[in-house]
Amino acid sequence: MNEALKELLDLLDLEQIELDIFRGRSPEERIQRVFGGQVAAQALVAAGRTVPSERHVHSLHAYFIRPGDPAIPIVYNVERVRDGRSFTTRRVSAIQHGKVIFTMSASFHVMETGVEHQATVMPEVVGPEDLPMFQDRMLAVVGEDPMWQEWLAKPRPVDVRYVTPLNWEAHRDPALRGSETNVWFRYDSELPDDPLLHVVLAAYASDFTLVDTVLLTHGLAWGASNISGASLDHAMWFHRPFRADDWILYAQESPWSGAARGLARGEMFTRSGELAVSVVQEAMIRMS
Repeated sequence: MNEALKELLDLLDLEQIELDIFRGRSPEERIQRVFGGQVAAQALVAAGRTVPSERHVHSLHAYFIRPGDPAIPIVYNVERVRDGRSFTTRRVSAIQHGKVIFTMSASFHVMETGVEHQATVMPEVVGPEDLPMFQDRMLAVVGEDPMWQEWLAKPRPVDVRYVTPLNWEAHRDPALRGSETNVWFRYDSELPDDPLLHVVLAAYASDFTLVDTVLLTHGLAWGASNISGASLDHAMWFHRPFRADDWILYAQESPWSGAARGLARGEMFTRSGELAVSVVQEAMIRMS
């Protein structure tokens, strides 16, 4: 297991400091604010640790309220909203400097049988083995820029491979602009057989590229355009069991942007084409 993945799993192993109160930390990096996927993943871990293991996450709805400070721990307070016969509901508040920076409601469900259908079909795309890693593709774009090279040289917990153009490619070539992003990702070391862990890692990865899908439509890219942005809210529905250490196709689209906001939707498919996760996010996007 690579060191970056070990570090991520350590970040997700929250410290319990009281009943239904947990503490998490951020990686030791020079970043201005905590990555939103990290906060969502840690909050989901906190909620999951108050729920019986036979009940699995089926949805979460979250709001990013304030930027997280990576220099201090994050305290997660879990409220036990309801424990029903089939469903369990938890509400989590993430707190720093005495203020709430993030809230999330998560629902858990016992495994049941029922009617089944899948209306959406996985896009027909090139397989991950035939695509370059994200770092290699970005290096071809940024060239000798030392700041980018330092960032790209850092080990990563997730192997990400773009089927569609990168934002930085579309920024240079308007012909590459579009409102859809298809990305393969997997955690490239074998993970424990813990269903909650695989769901949590999918939540962590879900925040990587959704906002970029909004920017791709306009040929905008972080660090190359005069833009600032932040996630506002995030919702996920988990439809079936999956493994985060197997390849997952993350198909994303942006149906709308305006009023300094942008909406993006995503669907995660297993390699065999089964719809495993649905995602919706709205983000703030400001031009300066």
